[in-house]
Amino acid sequence: MHPVDLFKCLADETRLKSVLLIKQQKELCVCELIAALELSQPKVSRHLAQLKKAGLLSDRRHGQWVFYRLNPDLPGWCRNILWETMVTNPGYIAEEKQRLTQMGDRPDRNRTFC
Repeated sequence: MHPVDLFKCLADETRLKSVLLIKQQKELCVCELIAALELSQPKVSRHLAQLKKAGLLSDRRHGQWVFYRLNPDLPGWCRNILWETMVTNPGYIAEEKQRLTQMGDRPDRNRTFC
């Protein structure tokens, strides 16, 4: 991944928060991101599609759900940037993490990645 591509993707607040939430939670589905970000399904799905196309995310299907996670093939420097951003700015996604924690009826997931 080229640095410009990474920073273009992360320059949008919705995409940055989505990636940081996914990194923190290991994987999330669209409905969880809708609840956490308080955005519509089309908007969240559009941002996830952009992140997947750019190579930041990968997905897996489990039953009726599609779960998104960081692309396991991301270069180390990309992972380091995301890690540093997440741990040095804990308040940046605090409200979103709280809403996610309060979300009822979260999808069941098998944590085994395909």
